[in-house]
This record gives sequence, structure tokens and C-alpha cells, in this order.
Amino acid sequence: MRWFVSLLALAVSGAAAAAQQATAPADDPVKTLVARLDLERYKATIRGLTQFGDRLEGTDRNRAAVDWIEAQLRSYGCTTERHRYVKDPPQPPPQQGAGRAGGPPTPVIESGEIRMGQDGSRLRGITRPTDPNNDPNRQSDAALRALNAQPSVPGPREQVYCTTLGVTRPDEMYIVGAHMDGRGFGEGADDNASGTALVMEVARVLSGPDVQTERSIRLILWNSEEGGLVGAYAYVRDRAPLQGQENPAGSRRYPEPRWLGMIQHDMLLFDHGMPREDGSLGPEQRQEADINIEFQANSSFADQAMKLAFLFREANERYATDYPAAVGHHMTSTDSTPFMHLTPAISLREHERGMHIGAGWNPHWHQPTDLFSTYSDKDFSLGLNAVQTTLGAVARLTGASLRK
Repeated sequence: MRWFVSLLALAVSGAAAAAQQATAPADDPVKTLVARLDLERYKATIRGLTQFGDRLEGTDRNRAAVDWIEAQLRSYGCTTERHRYVKDPPQPPPQQGAGRAGGPPTPVIESGEIRMGQDGSRLRGITRPTDPNNDPNRQSDAALRALNAQPSVPGPREQVYCTTLGVTRPDEMYIVGAHMDGRGFGEGADDNASGTALVMEVARVLSGPDVQTERSIRLILWNSEEGGLVGAYAYVRDRAPLQGQENPAGSRRYPEPRWLGMIQHDMLLFDHGMPREDGSLGPEQRQEADINIEFQANSSFADQAMKLAFLFREANERYATDYPAAVGHHMTSTDSTPFMHLTPAISLREHERGMHIGAGWNPHWHQPTDLFSTYSDKDFSLGLNAVQTTLGAVARLTGASLRK
């Protein structure tokens, strides 16, 4: 009996220590930073992005959205730049080691595990169609249909980013990203204004005049994700060789600090559960809704990426107010993929990408119904909890503090 009492005491002591560790101290500067987020501001940024319709890449509405994003980032005090590339006509998928002359090898697009259609949700028969909408006439709103009418054409593209420089380690950097383009002839509110607004909110808070970080942070809004992760692949091709190079020498300026990790955000609002037998879904966010943090098990940095994912889950426990986080190992089909053989890479999203989106768990994915008005405050709150999670984790990783 004595051993049981000792074991029980040890368990209680361990639980108390874990609870104490999970609770941020009163003087935690990260807690102060996370408190600067609020639901209405996050929603307002999403609404601002939806004024440009679905933001299909290679269109005037996409270029207008890039301009708007840059203006917002500058208003926060974050120094912006643009990365330029060319979207050529569709080409065969890149092979490992190919790449363009003068650039690094192009990583293979590895999809992990994607189960589309029957059995996609692991439960036989409980799936929905997942084909993207390519018919503009399915959009019932005439004004939105007109806004989204211009088709995408090959040619030059731009994606905007801003950088907060580390005060002690400016040569090291975490990349925080989301794609700003969409498709489907809706407003792209969830896919992916929800992720874009997250990155912009993190930029706003970390650009505060009283905030400093030890390491640098680059906040980037990818373009051409819907066209095959083209913007992210172009960035990797053009910028990876520049990592850690001081220019000019002795200046402590690093146009491309060394990558410590890449964190992607793609669809953050909708977790209403699996489809019912008749294909319908629940009208409200399910009580078990959570944020999915994914790494790719067959990436070159799988171990480090897994540790990064669990660090984000721990940040969720410390700083998120409503929804928990879960870690999975099937990161796929988003802009973290081009980075996963070069640095630890993870993504945050509303569902398991390989298991749930492909099985129709979000009926608004690439559809005319992906509108700001489609989602409730419970849905937007899931996205806000993702913002809290990422801001908390990135602030801790980079040594964020408040100037006295």
C-alpha cells in the first residue's frame, strides 16, 4: 500500500508541476503580446481581403489584394518587400534535383497520405464530393460573379513579405506564411483569407513599437498556391542560396537570414465534423473542434519538424483561449511543402489535410459559398485561436520581449 501512496503522491506532484508549467507567469511578455489580439480585428482583416473576391492568381483582383496587404503591413510599421517571379504555362511536376539554372534543387512535391472519395474519412460511405468549382455561373451574387470574372493568365507575379529584425541574432529567421490567393468564384474567406489574416495579425503585434525579438521573423503572403505552390517554390529557388550571407560584409545585414523553420497556415475556420450518412454537415462548429498542426513524416527534417509541431501545441495550451491543438504527421498540399527538405516545416489548419478535406469535411472548399457571411463567430474563433497559438509559439522561439 505504501508504494501506491508514494506513486499517487508522485503523480499528483507531477500533475501540479505540469499545470504550473502550462500556466504562463504573470510577467510573461508573450502573454501580454497574445492579449493584443482580438476577434473583431481578426474578422475585419478577413473581411478586408474578401473585398477582392476569390483573389485568383494572375488577375487584377489578385494584384489589388497584394497592394492592399502591403499597405496594411506598412501601416503596422513592418518593413515590406516584394518577391517577383514568373508563372509560366503549366509544366510537368518538378523532379528532385532539377530546379532552374543558378538555383537550388527543386524538392519533389510529396503529398504524404491523401485519401480522396470513398473511405477518405476512414469511415466507409461518409464522404462528400470534393471537386473544385470551375463554373462562374454557380455564384448567385451578380456583383461577386462580375468581380471574379477575369480569368488567370500566365506572366509576372508578386508576393509581399515583411521582416522584423532580431536584435541579437539577425542572421537567424523563422518564416511565417499563408497563401493569399484563392479560387472557386467565392470570396476565399476560409481558403485562405483566414490564414492570411493570421499572418497579418502576427505582423501587427510583433511590429509594435515596444516589441523586440532576439531572432528575425519573416511574415510572407504567398501567391500562386492554388496553381501548384508556384510562389513558394519560386521563393525557395531564388532565396535559399542567400541564407546567412551578410551583405555588405560587416554590416550585420542579412537579406535572407538562415532558416530555422517554416510555419504555414491554410484554412482555419471550419471544423463541423465529418459528413453524416446523407452527406450533410452540422450547422455549428463541433465541440471537439481543434487546430491541426502537421509535419511531414518523410521530410528530411521530420524529427525537428515534429519537435516544432509539439512546441506549437504547447503554446496552444498556454495561450489559446477556446480550442485545443492536435499534432499529425501528414502535412501536404500547401506552401510548407517546398521547404520541408531544407528546414523544419509545419502547417496549421482546421482539418487533417490528407484525411478530412479530401473526404469533404469542408463543403465550402473551393466553392462559391466560401464567403465571409458563411461563417459564424464560433468559426472565426477557431481561426483566432490559431493566431494565438502561432503568435505565442513564434514569440517564444524568437525571444520576444517588451522594451522598458
